[in-house]
Amino acid sequence: MKLVKLNENEFKDFADKHPQITFHQTKEWANLKEKNNWTPYYIGLKDNEKIKAGALLLAKEIPIIKKKLFYSPRGLLVDYNNKELLEEFTKEIKKFLKKEKGFLLKIDPYVEYQERDNNGNIIEDGYNNYNSFDNLKSLGYKHFGFNLMQDTLQPRWMHVIEINGRTEEEVQKDMESKTRQILRKNEKSCITTREISRDELIIFKNIMEHTSDRREFIDRPLSYYESMWDSLHESGILKVLIAEIDFNEYENNTKKELEEIEKSLKDRIYKHDNNLLKMNEKKYESSNKQDNESIERLNKQLEKIKDYKNEYGEKKTLGGILFLIYGNEVLSLYGGTDDNLMQFQSAYTVHYAGIKYAIDNHYKRYNFYGITGDFNKDNPLYGLYLFKKSFGGHVVELLGEFDLVISPFWYHTYNIAYSLYHNIKKLKKKIKR
Repeated sequence: MKLVKLNENEFKDFADKHPQITFHQTKEWANLKEKNNWTPYYIGLKDNEKIKAGALLLAKEIPIIKKKLFYSPRGLLVDYNNKELLEEFTKEIKKFLKKEKGFLLKIDPYVEYQERDNNGNIIEDGYNNYNSFDNLKSLGYKHFGFNLMQDTLQPRWMHVIEINGRTEEEVQKDMESKTRQILRKNEKSCITTREISRDELIIFKNIMEHTSDRREFIDRPLSYYESMWDSLHESGILKVLIAEIDFNEYENNTKKELEEIEKSLKDRIYKHDNNLLKMNEKKYESSNKQDNESIERLNKQLEKIKDYKNEYGEKKTLGGILFLIYGNEVLSLYGGTDDNLMQFQSAYTVHYAGIKYAIDNHYKRYNFYGITGDFNKDNPLYGLYLFKKSFGGHVVELLGEFDLVISPFWYHTYNIAYSLYHNIKKLKKKIKR
C-alpha cells in the first residue's frame, strides 16, 4: 500500500462514502480553514488504486520553530478496529509528516467510545469501541484523556437524536411532555422560524452577542460568520435559522382565545341559570373558576403584548442557531437567545425546526453538539444538558483527542511554549478585571 496526495474530487468520492464523514472532512471546511492560515492536504492510502483510508490534514507552521503542526479534524477516516490497516496508515503518515516538516499530528476521531443512554449512563451490553482505542494507544498515539469539560479542539461529549427514518410523531413521543407543551405554546404565540440571508448575518451576530454577555464567553466577530457563510453556504452545509415573534398575530390569537372562553362562560351561566344545563354544582363552579382565571390571564397577556409592541414594534427576533449539515447529520453549532425575551423560550422552536429538517431530508440524526459530560447537578452547565435531554435522544461519548508525535523534542518545546502563552493570557484577563 502507498500513501498519496489526493485531489479534491478523489478525496470527496472516498470521504462521502465513509461512515465517519462529517463537515470537518470536506473541501469546504478546508477552504474555510485556509482563510485562517491553515494549509490543507488530502491524503489517501491506496492498494491497487483503491483508497483504503484517507484524511483531510490541516497544517500550520509554528513561527518560532519553523515546524508544522498537523490536525485532522474528526479524522482519520479509517477503520480503527483494523489494526493492520491503521498501523500501515500511521506508518505512512509519519513518513509524510517528516517530509513536510511536521512535528505533531492531532486527531479526534468521530468514533464513539461506549454506548450511553439519555441520562449519560453506560448501557450494559451496549456497543463500544474499546478495541479502536487500544489500537491507537498501542501504535503510539498519546491520548489527551477522558476529559469531561469542552477543553479539547472539538467536544468529546455530545447529545444526539437518532432519526433513522422515524416520523415526526415518533420523534416527538421521546420528548418530555414539558418540551411538547412549550412547542405548542410557542406555536400559539406565533413564534416562527425562517432561514436568513448573508445580508442578515448581523441579526445572528447580535443574538450571539447577547448570549456571550449572559454566558460570559467571547463571541466571534461578524467577519467570522461571513467567512463561514462564504465557504459553506453555497454547498448547503451551512444554514442559519432565526426565531421571530409577530406581536400582531400573537395579539389576535389571544383575543380570539379570550372571546371563545368568555362566550363559553356566558353560555354556561345562561344555561345553568335558566335550568337548560344539568351539571354537578361543584363541577359547574370549578369550570367557571377555571374560565375566569383564564380570562384574567389572557387580559394580562394582552397588556404585556401591548407593552412588547411599544418597545419592540410589530415583529421581534428572539434567537437563532447556525446549523452545519453534512453526511449523516444535522448539527447545531452555535446558537443563542435575546436576553430580554428569554421568557418565550424560542430555543425550543429553533431546535425543533432543525429536527424537522433532519426528518424531512432523511438524515440519520440530529446533533445538539457539545455537552460537558459531567452529569452532576452542581455543574454550572447542567441546565444546558437538561435542555437538550428534554428532546429525547442519548448522550454520545467519543474516543477523544490523540497526539501522534513525530518529533519528541519539538513536541515538548511546543507544549511548554503553548502552556506559557495561555498562562500569560489568563494573567492578562485577571489584571483587566
